[in-house]
Amino acid sequence: MFKKIAIALAFSPRFEALLHETKRFQDIFDAQLIIIHVGSPDAKKEQILKEKLTEIGFTENQYKIIWKQGDPARQILSVCRREKVDLLIAGAMKKENIIRYYIGSVARKILRKADCSVLMLINPSSNPKPFHKIVINGGENEYLLSALQKGCSLGKIENAAQLHILREVRMYGLAMAVAGEEGNEDEYTETRRRLLEDEKQKVRKLLDDIDTESLHINIKIFAGKPEYEIAKYSKRIKADLLILGAPDHKLSLIDRLFPHDLEYLLADLPSNLLIVHKK
Repeated sequence: MFKKIAIALAFSPRFEALLHETKRFQDIFDAQLIIIHVGSPDAKKEQILKEKLTEIGFTENQYKIIWKQGDPARQILSVCRREKVDLLIAGAMKKENIIRYYIGSVARKILRKADCSVLMLINPSSNPKPFHKIVINGGENEYLLSALQKGCSLGKIENAAQLHILREVRMYGLAMAVAGEEGNEDEYTETRRRLLEDEKQKVRKLLDDIDTESLHINIKIFAGKPEYEIAKYSKRIKADLLILGAPDHKLSLIDRLFPHDLEYLLADLPSNLLIVHKK
């Protein structure tokens, strides 16, 4: 699924935990690793890094260290494109003195402009655990099928306890369905039930061509603001991974003036976040 993995690494207090998490993914996918650090080349730091990589279990033929200087987001994205990276791993930033997470400006640029999938870890650990509760945004998106495929594959690899697929039903769709009807409450309820079932069937049809054997899949249809409902649901079930299709790179003027759906989630991440691209 991911044959070449990159990690955007800073020499922060969490860099060792990020390397442990990355090692777990490299082992799972038997992937090559590209380590990207934006900053002046430093022999001492490189020696510390290589010693830590050896300690964690990396061998020298499993990784390549790339030092770049300049704008962090631009340099990281440039390396990922040149090296044909499938998955970029990075740590989300934590607001000081507040128990919540947010994505800084560098990571936001990466998430918006990356051509590869991006995994943001909110609380990397030196003793990483599998993802057991995975939530996938099943809303219409050009990367929806890829998100479902990767989500199901990862769920099987991780032996996830449950995989939740959330899909929005537009309230105007329900209003249109019952418009002009003068039926009673039972007829309204039946119309609503059919509309919800139709949305579930759309998801099931996509899943027909995906290997879901052994997976416990829960398809949930909701009405309301997608970003809010997805965040609320992920928090309620204590999800450890949320999977979304990648945002449109060509944002319209309205998206630049007002918060994009993704921005709500990035302001207060409910769990680790995987943004999926087709590759």
